[in-house]
Amino acid sequence: MKDPVTVATGITYDRESIEQWFLTTNDMSCPVTKQPLPTDNSNDSMTPNHTLRRLIQQWCTINAINGVDRIPTPKFPLNRIYAVKLVKDLGMPHLQQAALKKMEALASENERNRRSMAEAGVGKALILFIVTCFQEGKTNGLLEALRVLHHVWSVDEETKVAVIGNNDFLESLTWVLGLNHDNGHNHMLLLKIEAILVLKMTIPVVNTAQLERLKLEFFMNISTLLSEKKISQQAVKSALHVLVEACPWGRNRMKIVESGAIFQLIELELLKPEKHVTELIFNLLANLCCCADGRAQFLKHDGSIAMVSKRILRVSHATDDLGVQILSSISKFSATHGVVLEMLLVGAVSKLCMVMQADCPAYLKKKVRGILRLHSNVWNNSPCIAVYLLTRPR
Repeated sequence: MKDPVTVATGITYDRESIEQWFLTTNDMSCPVTKQPLPTDNSNDSMTPNHTLRRLIQQWCTINAINGVDRIPTPKFPLNRIYAVKLVKDLGMPHLQQAALKKMEALASENERNRRSMAEAGVGKALILFIVTCFQEGKTNGLLEALRVLHHVWSVDEETKVAVIGNNDFLESLTWVLGLNHDNGHNHMLLLKIEAILVLKMTIPVVNTAQLERLKLEFFMNISTLLSEKKISQQAVKSALHVLVEACPWGRNRMKIVESGAIFQLIELELLKPEKHVTELIFNLLANLCCCADGRAQFLKHDGSIAMVSKRILRVSHATDDLGVQILSSISKFSATHGVVLEMLLVGAVSKLCMVMQADCPAYLKKKVRGILRLHSNVWNNSPCIAVYLLTRPR
């Protein structure tokens, strides 16, 4: 326990743990006695157990020689009135910076503070602040605003509702992603990383009309961000999630292709990222290879076919399915003589033969059989395929 509190039944719990229990289970009862607790189980209905906290701190001090760190004295819970005051300060130019720094410090402390801030309308106020920065072309306080919005988003349903139909907010995030590095590369990169984290949470809640009206600039900025070497894995996943969500709508697929994202996706996959990133990349490539321009851009990269064949049977069942889908699209609609030979030389045909012999689903083997049949006149009896892998398509 770090912050022991006693509920109405007389049982003491760690504050963060019992609050998480109420939040995740929606069960407003005491976990030990099963007795109902006040439905407005706020900070006022939980009494700090100062005696127990002092005993815990004393025990930590005694056991410091064994590597036990002393727990700090808990700070007083964020008061709603104070949170409302911070929102008002955000609207005053001379108090904005101080208010944002206080918000960031409070939001990073614990979930309780984030909920109090959400109830006070911090999320909606920050959206307005970010849009104002975009309209005035200012970046002062923008980093802190994006960080706090990222923190309070998950607990604030009103913020999510405020985003629906708000085209200015999407344009503001697009603007942040496209900022140049005149004011320092590291600072601007941090801004873009926070913007893509917020954008990942924004895209799933915006309406269809907004998704269909996304501009080419939007996708070009994301593609450029993916090319950054110092970008975090969390930001990479967020960017990929945004592309996956936007890809099926309107002309977004063509805009993603035009933005040069396919090259960046292949380059990113060649770095051997973690499993989930690979699955997101293959998901995008499979969708983009459904159109002629997407396949053309895919084949322009010298390592594209080799990369896809290398990942099949090595990452996950989802990657196998998507990888075969990519090769199927290429072999059906873009199979020039050079492409067919490349598939043979880089091991793609051998890998397809391995899929036929592996413990893969029947539907996947059927799809692979169709690919092998298409160009069997070129691939049959090739010395590039090991004898034990030769499989006659039936």
